[in-house]
Amino acid sequence: MKAVVTVTGKDKKGIIATVSTFLAERGANIEDISQTVLGEYFAMIMIADLSEAKQGIADLANDCKELGKKIGMTIYLQHEDIFNAMHNI
Repeated sequence: MKAVVTVTGKDKKGIIATVSTFLAERGANIEDISQTVLGEYFAMIMIADLSEAKQGIADLANDCKELGKKIGMTIYLQHEDIFNAMHNI
C-alpha cells in the first residue's frame, strides 16, 4: 500500500531528515520526494510504501499529525487512493 505525505510550514533546518527518519523508524519506505522553498515557506510531498509499516495507516497518519505539531509543521499522511480521489476533477 502506498501513501502520500505532505509537509508544509515555515522553513527551518532538518525538516526532511526529521520526517524521513520518523517514517523509516515505522517501516515506511520513501519512494519519491519533491520539496521546495517559497520565500520563507517549505512544502514537501512524498510517496511512501507502507507495505512493511509497523502500524496501520490511521495510526501512522495520526502520529504524523502529532509530529507536525511537535516540529511546527503541518503533516498529512493519506492513502494514495484517497489522495487521488480528492484531487481528481
